[in-house]
Amino acid sequence: MEKIREFDLNIEKILENWEVYHAIREIIANALDEQILTRTKNIDIYQDDSSWWHIKDYGRGLNYHHLTQNENDEKLNNDKLIGRFGVGLKDALATLYRHNIKVKIKSKYGDITLKTASKVGFEDIITLHAEILPPENENMIGTDFCLFGCAADDIEKAKSLFLSFTNDDILETTKYGQVIQKNGTGSIIYINGVKVAQEDNFLFSYNITLLNSQIKKALNRERTNVGRSAYTSRIKDILLSCDSEKVIEELVYDLQNYTSGDKHDELSWNDVAMYASKKLSQIDSTTTFVTAQQAIDTPSIIDDMRRKGQNPIVVSDSLVNKMDQYNDTAENGDTLTTVRQYIEDEKSKFSPTVVDISELTLNERNIYNKTSDILNTIGGKPKSVRIIQIVDKIYENEFYYKTVGLWIPEEGKILIKRNQLSCITDYAGTLLHECAHAISYADDVSRDFENELTKIIGKLASKIISKND
Repeated sequence: MEKIREFDLNIEKILENWEVYHAIREIIANALDEQILTRTKNIDIYQDDSSWWHIKDYGRGLNYHHLTQNENDEKLNNDKLIGRFGVGLKDALATLYRHNIKVKIKSKYGDITLKTASKVGFEDIITLHAEILPPENENMIGTDFCLFGCAADDIEKAKSLFLSFTNDDILETTKYGQVIQKNGTGSIIYINGVKVAQEDNFLFSYNITLLNSQIKKALNRERTNVGRSAYTSRIKDILLSCDSEKVIEELVYDLQNYTSGDKHDELSWNDVAMYASKKLSQIDSTTTFVTAQQAIDTPSIIDDMRRKGQNPIVVSDSLVNKMDQYNDTAENGDTLTTVRQYIEDEKSKFSPTVVDISELTLNERNIYNKTSDILNTIGGKPKSVRIIQIVDKIYENEFYYKTVGLWIPEEGKILIKRNQLSCITDYAGTLLHECAHAISYADDVSRDFENELTKIIGKLASKIISKND
């Protein structure tokens, strides 16, 4: 009869924070990894008539070499696997022994049980040992982990940590990972099918299958407490690669929940929100994007949008800013309709109607004839201004966009709406405003324009004071 051999696992102190289900999780993880490595059939988990639980794979079979506490190069070099540290099995065996769970490990290489014994040469130090017996079945395929004394609840709790044992629907698979229909109130984050985190306000659950450096760095031997910062970028990659109707539909729907406060965290990421916005615009070309403040400040624009069949939805300021930046370089037809873009599109319908001076009323002409006097208050007509014209309208649709003056730099031309000639104050204000544009060559709400306008105000104040003196 072959002698029973003992293998010192070199475990004296046991992971006190591990429960039975943690240990079972490691055994299941190893079995699933072996299934992947050997491309064999699915593992089995069942309880026999003698109340022993079995976790069985159909791979190469475990031998005592697998009990050494070294990093597993085979697993470290394969990002598709769950186990990477080569220590989970020993931690699991120690935890099971601490909880008085009987263990038998069967393979063609031998049958293994557990006991405590003194270290060789150090009788006062007691460590966990593996007893290695000859195999009951030398032709056995795979490895059978047999457990006696653990509760069915521990088995189920361990299984719940693996995607393969859930009934969750996989909505889409990308090269980065999978989008999973959320089951219940929380969302689960998996890495290669094993749970590493839970999110309370995610739209979906996710299984990350292509690991990046952040995730690899964050994974600890227990595969717990992996922070959001480790997997956020990869979840973004997954979502930005999705094109299934179901995923897009839910992203688009959630995008529109900004004002209700029901938006999920993924839609707070501008990259994802932009992706959803583009998809929404493709689905519904009438969609326009506005900020909450724009909805308050420019109700006439919003009303005009609706009259024209547009569907304004409120999104965050940062998202609209990102859209406007995107529109600056986007090709025709690919732009997203924001308030700024809507105005630009309307401005493109440029159709000024010039009024001949002879057509002005006596009062209008008297005010118009003050043009030189007004310009003299700032030192005369700016050199860049070649002509000043009175127009009935500037843009095709001016209901929403109350443009009373316009500087056209490429033509050296100032346009002023006829209605400004109703009083000298309106006309002078609009004329000097456009002169500030002509001098600064800057847009409204820009520092250069505001600086020039400040100078003009200063000149006017100086003339008034000098005249009074």
